[in-house]
Amino acid sequence: MTEFDYDLFVIGGGSGGVRTARLAAGLGKKVAIAEEYRFGGTCVIRGCVPKKLFVYASQFSEHFEDARGFGWNVGQSTFDWPTLIANKDREIARLEGLYQRGLENAGAEIIASRAELTGPNSIRIMATGQEVTARHILIAVGGRPNPHVALPGHELCIDSNQAFHLDDLPKAIVIAGGGYIAVEFANIFHGMGVETTLIYRGQLILSRFDQDMRQGLQSAMEAKGIRILCHEVFSKIERGPDGRLLAHTSGGKALVADQVMLALGRDPYTEGLGLEAAGVETGSRGEILVDEYSRSNVESIYAVGDVTSRVELTPVAIHEAMCLVETLYRDNPSSPDHDMIATAVFSQPEIGTVGLSEEAAAKKYDELEIYRAEFRPMKATLSGRAEKTIMKIIVNAEDRKVVGVHILGHEAGEMAQLLGIALKAGCSKDDFDRTMAVHPTASEELVTMYTPSYRVKAGERV
Repeated sequence: MTEFDYDLFVIGGGSGGVRTARLAAGLGKKVAIAEEYRFGGTCVIRGCVPKKLFVYASQFSEHFEDARGFGWNVGQSTFDWPTLIANKDREIARLEGLYQRGLENAGAEIIASRAELTGPNSIRIMATGQEVTARHILIAVGGRPNPHVALPGHELCIDSNQAFHLDDLPKAIVIAGGGYIAVEFANIFHGMGVETTLIYRGQLILSRFDQDMRQGLQSAMEAKGIRILCHEVFSKIERGPDGRLLAHTSGGKALVADQVMLALGRDPYTEGLGLEAAGVETGSRGEILVDEYSRSNVESIYAVGDVTSRVELTPVAIHEAMCLVETLYRDNPSSPDHDMIATAVFSQPEIGTVGLSEEAAAKKYDELEIYRAEFRPMKATLSGRAEKTIMKIIVNAEDRKVVGVHILGHEAGEMAQLLGIALKAGCSKDDFDRTMAVHPTASEELVTMYTPSYRVKAGERV
């Protein structure tokens, strides 16, 4: 019988890798986890968590304005970027410490180094050159921003990682992209008083979301003063004689900014990982191809999280990790369930969504009932803010099952999490109708829309 140095070697200290290592070590397995940068991965160090802190910071400018309508006389306010950065860094360091202590307490060996595959059961620790072996190897290295190297002047731009560490808050920023990262950062910087322009090659932001959510958010962002240029891309970026940047567009515009941010997607972080040496197959973007149990084509090597390009969300990586531990160490083969995943865009206003968009549902079902409400939220009545909340329920007409719910408005992400439970359980529109409303709330609209706003038959609204 072949002896290995470890039962499990994890490459990557993000949410998926840490969860797998901690659970496996807690079961008495000999586990090592290698991370070349900081434990916590994209979500904790340079993604979801600092982004949400920035979102909170950016919302206060509107909160101060809204307070007047409720009788508060708020004095002159100022925003200090270095204070936000310092407080954010302190919180991220605290969370990173929790991740490491969790691993240590479970008995996992922490290796602060890049690690690369040298074979199906072997790994080289790059900091020392040592080669070790493991019965099973998990790759959980996540992804990284696409640098868009074909763009002349791309080296003058920042990505979402760098946006968290700017020395100074720019006076003006241009952001390329129409996905949730680009949209969220556009709202963040605008809320902090930055002149913000978003440039996107498509017709409408957030291409994979429900059309009403896309249109509603884009209109709200433009009403706030965010400039959105659609059907355009950058042609080149250059530094002007005054030191500021000039972002030239395909439409002949020259946008002046202090920072240009590229949010043009993320790629699996597999380059130089030694996948070829181990015989691991990858897809067109470098993603690791896995089966329903997160196993690659190599029997001993598994992958979870963004590096597989299945569903690029932190809770999904954690769920995949838990399923992997069940499969490998609890004699309970478990495949991740990627159906009906609730998600949120922390724009301003937020989008919360679970299930199919109207467009996707229309391709799957013969007939749909669409329930839609658009209204001014109560908070806006006294604040005087011109904003709308949109709620939408997608129902399969044949069996009345709710196949999608979409919300644009305050706390939409919080609502989406609870709706995710209901839709995962397979609830019907009749279940919604039997549920008593909580009044006065925005969410009560979800259980008081009794008559379809319209129907969709054979893909057409009727």
